[in-house]
Amino acid sequence: MAEIRARSTEVEGTPASVAAAVAHARDEVLPAVQRMPGCLGLSVLADPRGGRCIVTTSWRDGQALADSREEVRPFAERTAALLGGEPEVREWEVAAMHRVLDAGDGARARVTWLRTPPDAVDRAVDAVRLSLMPKLDDLPGFCSVSVLVRRDEGLTVAAVSYGSREDAEAAADGAREFREGLAPAMGLEVLDTAEFDVAVAHLRVPETT
Repeated sequence: MAEIRARSTEVEGTPASVAAAVAHARDEVLPAVQRMPGCLGLSVLADPRGGRCIVTTSWRDGQALADSREEVRPFAERTAALLGGEPEVREWEVAAMHRVLDAGDGARARVTWLRTPPDAVDRAVDAVRLSLMPKLDDLPGFCSVSVLVRRDEGLTVAAVSYGSREDAEAAADGAREFREGLAPAMGLEVLDTAEFDVAVAHLRVPETT
């Protein structure tokens, strides 16, 4: 089966501009990308207090990702302009996806960025898939977990979504245990972790675990 791909546009903007950027992504970007061949949807993670937003589109395979590159560029530029920041655009391989529930209104996501040597990316993926995922299924409010990788950079991103802010807070100790205990023990460098509102949840990536 072809590898599912994703493209993320991350912008550090101003808090006051987040609502407009989310509306743009929901009302203009989402319908446009859904018409593009091979698109599997779009999500928006937003931090209204800090002004940080991550817009992610997913694609059936590398060819669909490449074919969409120029067509989506103006949307990324417009999103960045609305937020008042510079877009950081990255393309990813979707290494794992596990969904129990669709994220609804009020959903919250915790995102963790990890780095390993490029030849050890699968170690990071296995850490999430084998050590973290089994614990998530039993947590109240758990919705989904996705793992994206950039093998040439040794970069892995794990995003876990919950039904509410309260559910995410209740799972904070387990997430901290992963970041501070399991990840370093497996040779994974934790670069960053952040929490976001799931402002738009229309990714339709199939189960890949």
